[in-house]
Amino acid sequence: MKLLVTGGLGFIGSNFIRLVLRERPEWSVTNLDLVTYAGNPANLRDLDSDPRYCFVKGDIADGVAVSKAIEGCDAVVNFAAESHVDRSIMSAAPFVRTNVTGTLVLLEAVREHGGRLVHVSTDEVYGTLGPGDPPFTERTPLDPTSPYAASKAAADLLVLAFAKTHGIDAVITRCCNNYGPYQFPEKLIPLMITNAIEGKRLPVYGDGRQVRDWIHVEDHASGVLAALERGRPGAVYNFGSRAERYNLDVVHRIVELVGADPGLVEHVKDRPAHDRRYAIDPSLAERELGWRPARSFDEGLEQTVRWFQDNREWWSAVKDGSYQRFYQEWYGGRS
Repeated sequence: MKLLVTGGLGFIGSNFIRLVLRERPEWSVTNLDLVTYAGNPANLRDLDSDPRYCFVKGDIADGVAVSKAIEGCDAVVNFAAESHVDRSIMSAAPFVRTNVTGTLVLLEAVREHGGRLVHVSTDEVYGTLGPGDPPFTERTPLDPTSPYAASKAAADLLVLAFAKTHGIDAVITRCCNNYGPYQFPEKLIPLMITNAIEGKRLPVYGDGRQVRDWIHVEDHASGVLAALERGRPGAVYNFGSRAERYNLDVVHRIVELVGADPGLVEHVKDRPAHDRRYAIDPSLAERELGWRPARSFDEGLEQTVRWFQDNREWWSAVKDGSYQRFYQEWYGGRS
């Protein structure tokens, strides 16, 4: 199998590529990535000498680059996305370009060249749940709240439309909140871990009682691989681990694992239209794909804290420069 992965220098994409090359040694992977702020070459530096791996710098919204990269590939897995809700609130345009236009360009390339497409989406397309609502299923109507979620919902609908209209072999996956090694520190868990290690304040939105279902990135990656190999054409699969937690509880557990001062936790002004609860029902993926997460949240969080403690050089470099400017602009006025 020759596989094209888009956005493979990002957090989830890089973990997926590493999983594929470990679990499918006969496969080869071409990684198309624009190397934006969240696309870090250091994430896959250990693969630079692997003959099964090829990196191509390119934009998913560039039809020429995508057509060239996809040539000769048997399948495509699309991780390329702008994915940070806070940044989408500041400016939605990059999200529309990458997540919507980029998906359209990729769909046209798949239509021309053939092969299977796995489009990696998010549970945020479903909107928010109340405290007593049942978890999201694949039949839950799309009701996105943030510009990020709206751009992903639009992309999902394009994929489904191309599958129905043009008959392309496409599968969509939607996953709950990921965590694990190589996650960019703008997201909750790596932000709290790295700030706690540095003795910096831990900004928690509002009352901190937003609920998220959490999954380790390697468990998510194994689900995407299962969807690639065994998913029904035109199907949507939800991935979750039934690990709902209040954000505030997650932050306090990180403080304990790091051994930081609990006084670092600071409640800040909530972001606009902050979804209150996400929860995923992964029964369809479990039933049809034979997939299960391999680790509990408690086990995975401990492993993740240790990884960030052991890889300070990686995240210290990531948190320099433009990230610091964004952090100060976004959190500076929220106290």
